[in-house]
This record gives sequence, structure tokens and C-alpha cells, in this order.
Amino acid sequence: MDYRLFIARRYLHSRQRIPLITIMSGISMAGITVGVAALIIVLSVMNGFYDVVRDLLVSIDPHVRIEASDGNALPQNVATEIANQSVELPEVISAEPYTEGKALLVTVNQPQNNHVVIIRGVEADTISKGIISGEFDTSNKGMVMGLGLSQRLRLTPNSENRQAMLFSAQGLTHMLTRVFSPPQPFVFDVRGIYKLEETYDNTHVFIALDEAQSLFNMKNTVSGIDLRLSNIEDAAEIKQRLIDMYPENLQVQTWYELQQSLYDVMRLEKWGASLILILICVVAAFNIIGSLTMIVVEKRQNIGALRAMGATAMDIRNLFLIQGGLIGVIGTGAGFVIGLTTLVVQKYFELIPILGAESFVIDAYPVSIQMLDLLLIGASSFGLCLLAALYPAWRASQGDPSIAVAQDR
Repeated sequence: MDYRLFIARRYLHSRQRIPLITIMSGISMAGITVGVAALIIVLSVMNGFYDVVRDLLVSIDPHVRIEASDGNALPQNVATEIANQSVELPEVISAEPYTEGKALLVTVNQPQNNHVVIIRGVEADTISKGIISGEFDTSNKGMVMGLGLSQRLRLTPNSENRQAMLFSAQGLTHMLTRVFSPPQPFVFDVRGIYKLEETYDNTHVFIALDEAQSLFNMKNTVSGIDLRLSNIEDAAEIKQRLIDMYPENLQVQTWYELQQSLYDVMRLEKWGASLILILICVVAAFNIIGSLTMIVVEKRQNIGALRAMGATAMDIRNLFLIQGGLIGVIGTGAGFVIGLTTLVVQKYFELIPILGAESFVIDAYPVSIQMLDLLLIGASSFGLCLLAALYPAWRASQGDPSIAVAQDR
């Protein structure tokens, strides 16, 4: 064993004239341990919430959305061609044209029950995993709505109260202006109820694509194309390929860009919490400076003896740097053990529930451990310990060995 490492280990357990040094070293290690454990736990829980929100939104939003760059509708033949070319990309699972707009939904049996909703015309089932009643059937004037909206309007599949009328802005205008020959209302049957996210459930209704085109007077046009990928991490790459294929005509957005403000806020909260929690490690680093400085004062005779035996100033400096590194390794290692153990227990046993979880999609605090976060936490805490040891190490290396030995005789 290197003698510097051997002496550094002995200095951490000083029991001679100043036992307070050992106590301060222990407090320094405890501070690093608490700071590292807190960082690991908080960041992993925030990562867990980020993943939950992302997965929830991605179950509603597409992985990539294609729209006309000028904000207008896309000709249906162009949209079909783009969808067919997109599906040829190996990362793309499906590409579905859609039409979207706002309409007034009025129940047939109880006209007083009405609500402004977002109508989404689709060709295929896009929310099959969220269906809780009936089925996703939009054929022949079929309609699929969210649970909250269904309860509010008292519409249920396979019941007497299952029909509703839809009026777009254009339809209402025609109804008011054509008094003697008003257009026939669009009457739909509720075929399915879904449950995804409360806000979405209360506002979105699905019907067939061609019927949505008729409702919004968008003959032979669509609002855009939604792409689903085998891996959402490929969204940016697919976006760039589509931009290269259609450099001027299309606006392409990834799942992140569709909800960018929300994702950015969550990331900002994560790193803001990190900066606050790392202050625990900073305070522990100041304790390291104090404890190592006291060791330098206590051990000045030993340092002088080492210098007289041939140890260089650099050897003395490295000795105290090693001691700071040992505090960092022990404190960081203990923090990792405590933090990771807590996270594993929470992940598999859900010991800490979320208050008011009945109104949320999960019951306990989620956990997502990311290797990059662990590396940054470990490097930051160990680096702080080494920085804290620089001044005591420099001071120890500057002493005159002859004076140090003479003062203790």
C-alpha cells in the first residue's frame, strides 16, 4: 500500500489530542452522504414524473405530426402520398391522415345537454388501449368520446340515450341563414367510451375521417398526418428525413415540440432542484476544509518528520488530497447505497403513496434511474471533496520541516 494512502487513512481516525477532528470528518462524510442520497432520490423521482407525463401525452399525441407549412389543410391525395412514403421508413409503424376542428355536440333526447368539443376524424383506431366501454367504431356515423364527456352529457353506448348531433361553425351559419331550407344535422351514435387523460377526455370526440370532412366542409382535404414510431427517440431523425424530402411544403413537429413548454418546465424544475440540493454537498465541503486544516495543525510534527525522511512537498500535498478523496469516496458511496436502495424499494413496493392519488393516473411516486444523472452526481460530489482538500493540502506542503519538528520538542 502507498504510504500516503496508509497515513491518510490513519488521519481520518485521529484519537490523540484533538478527537474533534474525527467527529468533523464524520460530519463531513455524513453531509456528503445526505446530499448525494437526496440528489439521487429527488432526480430519479422527477425523472419518473417526466416519464409518466411523457407516456401519457404520447398516448394521445403522435410521435411525429405533419401539417402544411402555411397552416392550411393538406390535399387528401398529397396526404395519402406522404403517408405511404412515410410508412416505407423502417422506424415508422403507421401514418394516418386526420381532420380536426371544433363543433357543438347536442344530445338528441335532451337538447339542453350540449358542449363544445374538438372533433377528430380518423381512418383507424388510435386509442384502442383506452377504450373502457363499447368499442372504437366510427363507421356509419359512429362516435367515440371520453369518459368525462360521456358522464356530463349522459351518453352511453347501447342505450336509449346514445345519439348526439354535431354542428360545426359552418353548419350553424347555414342553419341561421337558410331559414326555409336548413341543412340536415349530423346525427351520430355513441359506440365507445375511452379514458386517457381528464382534460383530453372532456374535449375530444372521434368520428370517421370522411364524415369529419363533411362536417367541416373540408372536401378532399385533411388537417395533417400523424406518425407512430417503433421508438419515440427516433422522432428527431424522422423529422429531419421528412424535411429533406419535403423542404418547403410541410411543417413537421416531434412529440417533444408538440408539448415543448410543458417538457421544458419539467426539465427546468429538475435542474433547479439539483442546484438547491447540491448546496448540502457544498456545506459538507466547507466542513472538509475545516477538519483537514485542523489535521494539518495537529500533525505538523508528523509532517515535519516525513519531510525530514525525504518526502517532498508534492507528496505531502497529495497525502491530504488523498484524504479528501477518501472522504469523498466514502460519503459518495454511502449516499449511492442509501439512495439507490430507497429507489429500488419504492419502485417495487411503492411504500410512499401520492396524496390525492385518486385524481391522478398513478398511486405512488414514480421512479426512473438514469445513468447520466448518477455519473454527474458522483463526479460532482467527489470533485467538491477534492476542491475542499486543496487549501489544507497546499498549507501542509508549505511548512518548514525543521521548524515543525523543533516546535514540538
